[in-house]
Amino acid sequence: MINILYEDNHLLVVEKPINVLVQSDDTKDEDLLTMLKSYLKEKYQKPGNVYLGLVHRLDRVVGGVMVFAKTSKCASRLSKQVLDHTFKKTYYAVLCGTLKTNGHLENYLVKNEKTNTSYVSNQGKLSLLDYEVMASKNNYTLVKINLQTGRHHQIRVQFSHIGYPLYGDARYNPNYKVGEQIALFASSITFLHPVTKESLTFTLPLPKRFPYTLFE
Repeated sequence: MINILYEDNHLLVVEKPINVLVQSDDTKDEDLLTMLKSYLKEKYQKPGNVYLGLVHRLDRVVGGVMVFAKTSKCASRLSKQVLDHTFKKTYYAVLCGTLKTNGHLENYLVKNEKTNTSYVSNQGKLSLLDYEVMASKNNYTLVKINLQTGRHHQIRVQFSHIGYPLYGDARYNPNYKVGEQIALFASSITFLHPVTKESLTFTLPLPKRFPYTLFE
């Protein structure tokens, strides 16, 4: 059952579970978009196809808050906020290593379509984020991240690039151990309601699992 955080005639805000695709791919695994369309179809007894607009994405392995648009007009308006950087996304991550100071990361990232990975290159797209060190313990650091651009695997690549890979990151952490779950969580989003123009913020608590529990 998907955790519905907010719903009106225009929007649907939910908690994306970890290890669930946002939309279908070649694996044909169950995806969040299809699940939510089924939820709307059943709840409102809608005939035919149900429209639900995808405004932003999360990696399959990442959980957290997401908003979907119930109309194409709302999808367009929310997508514009994403492009204008007025759509704010806050993440928490647990890094391997002890990071002592707050900072700003600025790199150029290229996506390798064949391997579905990204890497730092001067030929890439500008990628920006700010981070705040919240706590450090047992050679792990909890950081709060303000993501300014939404590049493929951006947070994971940028922190790995400076020598602080995310705990449980199978792609970018050379010390990853099989069975670890990546410690990256989309904790909050803030945006203007596409119809009422009211500022809305939706926040989720950190998951109750290691390594987040180190910092409770």
